[in-house]
Amino acid sequence: MSFVSAGLPVVAEIVRSGFVEGHHYGSIVALAADGSVDWSVGEVVAPVLPRSSNKPVQALAMVELGLDLPPDLLALACASHSGEPFHVEGVRRTLASAGLDESALRTPPDYPLDDEAREAVIRSGGARSPILMNCSGKHAAMLATCVLRGWDTATYLDPEHPLQVAIAETFARVTGEPVTTVAVDGCGAPLLSTSLTGLARAFATLATASEGAEQRVAEAIRQHPEFVSGTTRDELALHRAIPGLIGKAGAESCYAIALPGGRAWALKTDDGAARVRPVLMAEALRRSGVLAEDGVDAEAVEATGRLDLLGGGKSVGVIRAAF
Repeated sequence: MSFVSAGLPVVAEIVRSGFVEGHHYGSIVALAADGSVDWSVGEVVAPVLPRSSNKPVQALAMVELGLDLPPDLLALACASHSGEPFHVEGVRRTLASAGLDESALRTPPDYPLDDEAREAVIRSGGARSPILMNCSGKHAAMLATCVLRGWDTATYLDPEHPLQVAIAETFARVTGEPVTTVAVDGCGAPLLSTSLTGLARAFATLATASEGAEQRVAEAIRQHPEFVSGTTRDELALHRAIPGLIGKAGAESCYAIALPGGRAWALKTDDGAARVRPVLMAEALRRSGVLAEDGVDAEAVEATGRLDLLGGGKSVGVIRAAF
């Protein structure tokens, strides 16, 4: 059964001037600290393509292979970065640590995700570039891992390359599920399938680790969340609002987060609309009681999930969770 054929429920309503003009359909799973399903909505055991939500697990595999980056660059290996100057400089540092430069990258040329950074590139006469593409931190880490292991760098995106084989093995282990589909992600890297439950399980494994490669990845994300996304992103705001959280959003409205105690959440919408992703996660956390816990900035969490609809330049409605 595929994710999109599962008869998914409404998880959000699009409300304009008091009129419900549309809906988002999708699925959400919340895992308890012991790994059991605390609650769920929709289809949470069928395979999905989590897109960039897979990146922390891909980074885990590279650390297990011996990649030894400082925490900020390890966080960047987990990133869909905004292309801000410190991101780009970090990618260059990762490449330089392996004796490489940006010509080794196989990311498609792109502009930065961040509006200000993109406009700065254009104003300066710059053009789309592989290093500006949001996945370049992951690709630089992949290349550095290949150099470390003595593997070919020209073919590092081939699913049969030893790097990608090792990543798939790690991914299956920490999700607790076999990889049933290997697709091609937007950046050209192999994209591995798992269920939302498997994805949440993987994040819980990282978040609860007290030693080893898992702990290194989780701590890198906690220490440098701005490297994982960007200085203006809702993901960064959520990291700062909830102590110890690790999280990663992905394309097609995927999102996974976990807390140090082992609770974890993963979600995806059928239409892939990025705008509804933080709305759903904020509501999932509220439903699980996280906003009432000590140390949590509930107002900041709620702000990540607040999406106004505009009419004439003014707020005339909202997208609201409906589960």
